[in-house]
Amino acid sequence: MKKLTYMLLAVMGITLSSCGYNTMVNKQESVNSQWANVENAYQRRADLIPNLVATVKGYAEHEQETFAQVTEARAKATQMKVDPENLTEEAIRQYQQAQGQLGSAIGRLLLIQENYPELKANQNFLALQDELAGTENRISVERNRFNQAAQDYNAYIRQFPRVIYAGWFGFKPKGYFQAAPGAETAPKVEF
Repeated sequence: MKKLTYMLLAVMGITLSSCGYNTMVNKQESVNSQWANVENAYQRRADLIPNLVATVKGYAEHEQETFAQVTEARAKATQMKVDPENLTEEAIRQYQQAQGQLGSAIGRLLLIQENYPELKANQNFLALQDELAGTENRISVERNRFNQAAQDYNAYIRQFPRVIYAGWFGFKPKGYFQAAPGAETAPKVEF
């Protein structure tokens, strides 16, 4: 009986190793790691905002409503957390929505410079603006890398016969970042 149990365990071990379980785990960890990179890039942007607001405040104190909107949007965006094990389309959409609101608030803050020539020339402001632009590029790159990792993982767990084993072991498809509504329409530029 004991030999039969050991043989059964050995057969199960060989069967499970050939079902791709370890590869599914590796691909899932790759998605989770890439999600952490996305969050890190967004956190970098959130960390730049207090310095940007402080710099603008020095020149435009009567823009309190804009400052309040930026602060509120930053608070909402940094409170929004998504569990890497639950990267569904809906969870990512909600996260993206909170980050989009922060991006809009930052855009309004940056527009203030048009009314304050001294602010436009401020070296601190220009440096922060450059850092923010670089961070937005990093966010875009990390989101793209996340989508690639999620696509690789999703394709792997949905292929036969792994789709059967994936369901048994709780491997679920991951969501993707989507373009913002209206992004398919190019902005109209008039001179």
